[in-house]
Amino acid sequence: MVFHRAPWYRPATGTSQKEQALGQKEKLIADIMGSSIQLEHLFADDRSDPLFSSHLTMSQLKIMLLLSRHGTLAGGELARMLGVGAAALSGMVDRLVVQDLITRTEDVNDRRVRRIGLTKAGTELIEGIITAGVAKQRELLSRLSAEELTIVAQAMELLVREAGSQAAEEAAAGEDCSGR
Repeated sequence: MVFHRAPWYRPATGTSQKEQALGQKEKLIADIMGSSIQLEHLFADDRSDPLFSSHLTMSQLKIMLLLSRHGTLAGGELARMLGVGAAALSGMVDRLVVQDLITRTEDVNDRRVRRIGLTKAGTELIEGIITAGVAKQRELLSRLSAEELTIVAQAMELLVREAGSQAAEEAAAGEDCSGR
């Protein structure tokens, strides 16, 4: 398999040890990014993914992903999250209701508010889309030796740690900016 260097990779031209170390680090990052992109492309070629058979528009998929993540939402809140008006949202919701993927019900506390949530079929579809690559990834990992799996596990732990740190830093910065 041929690995292509990422277009953003530029070899170090300096001669100091620090510059060489930074250049080596950038090369490694570029190689990892290139491999990750190749892996994503290989997984994306799997046409058994439920996304390909769903016939959802991008807007409908966004609605269903938001409902999957946040649960039942008021129509106005969902419209704000999507950045669309109430009328535009209404049409998108209507089409998903007809497909029995989402429901629209009255809010128990305020009859003027319509709550939008996933149906069982909608939940199953979104879960299938989100977890589509899991079986393929498990099959791929099962081909590795125990030693190779240890390396992959350690690398994943490092990435999760740094992603968590970054999320915490961004949340703290957001709180600082909002004056809390």
